[in-house]
Order: sequence, then structure tokens, then C-alpha cells
Amino acid sequence: MSDDRPDGAGAPGADDPAPHAEPELPQHGVGPWPGGRAAWPDDPRYDPELLAHGDRRNVVDRYRYWRLEAIVADLDERRHPFHVAIENWQHDLNIGSIVRTANAFAAETVHIIGRRRWNRRGAMVTDRYQHLVHHPDVSDFVAWARGEGLPVIAVDNVEGARPVDLADLPERCVLLFGQEGPGLSDEALAAADAVVEITQYGSTRSMNASAAAAIVMHEWARRHART
Repeated sequence: MSDDRPDGAGAPGADDPAPHAEPELPQHGVGPWPGGRAAWPDDPRYDPELLAHGDRRNVVDRYRYWRLEAIVADLDERRHPFHVAIENWQHDLNIGSIVRTANAFAAETVHIIGRRRWNRRGAMVTDRYQHLVHHPDVSDFVAWARGEGLPVIAVDNVEGARPVDLADLPERCVLLFGQEGPGLSDEALAAADAVVEITQYGSTRSMNASAAAAIVMHEWARRHART
């Protein structure tokens, strides 16, 4: 297992932006700190460049003008005790969106299983603030989870899966998601401690993978998140 933080990512592929390239976002945020340099706060968490030029990042108001490292350190004090894991065999565009949602719910760490490089476009730069770990295969991931005493909760609409709203969802666990289309591999399903699914009421057999991940993370937060 190796730490795969964003600043250690490899060269981008044809469908990847540069590791730290900012996607085009709607204009939002704040301008330079009012009152000029003389009015700047005396706090090491603040970034002089952002104070001088404004902060247009996609961050909550609490973190306006803060250095990236200061935001990560503050998040580390408040992260929730669930992890997210994603199988990465097909360079699925949904992976980035799942990382973004994991950041929104303050997941402890996101684990990428399979290919080290993954499509970051949907993450909208939130991967900078999220701890990321790479596992070369399912067996390595499972060995890590067992070593940490974390049950693996697989999410897939397969036979025998229990509706997530009725299932046991431990406070300390790993939520394991598969690829759009094929879902989780047989090896991942076999290694899981439990398999849950989302009850559906329409004609489609399955829903978008990143949408499913958001629903399951929200269900975890509904039960366990600190206010």
C-alpha cells in the first residue's frame, strides 16, 4: 500500500487535467481583504497571496483566505471515522465525483483500488483537501482494512444485498464502491463483510455510481455525523 496524495500524482493522461489545474468554475468567492495590507489578520493560517488578490476557491466561508495546508490540518481535526474505497479498473469519470462527495462528508480517507492514476476531473480540486491512499489490488485493500479492524461495506445492487436504510452501517467502516456499469468485482464482493443496496422505484436497473455513493454517505452521516 502506498500513500497517493494529490501532489504525488503521476503525469496526467489524455483525459486528465494537470494534477493541480483549476477547472473552470462559476465566479464566486471574495476579493482582496478589505482595508489593504495594514488590515490583514495576524494569523499564520492566512495566505498572503489570497489576502492580496482575493479567494475564488470552492471552499466554505470558514476557510476563506486560508492556506491549503491550514485547511487540511483543520479538516483533520474534524474528519469522520468512515473511509471510502473505489475500484478503479476503467478510469471511470465517476471516481472524481465520489472523491468530491467524500470531501463534502468529511470522510477520513479515500482509497483507490487498482490503477494508481484516476480521472480527477469530477473532483473539482477537492482531492487537494482529501487524504488519498492507493492499493494495487483488492487483496491489499482488504488486508489493510482487516489490520485496521474496519468492516468493509460493499455497495452494489446484487442478489442478497440488504437495503442500506435497513442495514447495519457501523460508525467505523469502509464504504466500497464499484465502477459505473459493471459494479464491484466478484473478488471485492466476496471480501466484503456486508453488501448493501439502494431501494429504487423506477424502471432503471441501476443509478449513476456517484449518485449512489452520495446517497450511502448521506445515510452514514444521518446516523453518525457530529453536529
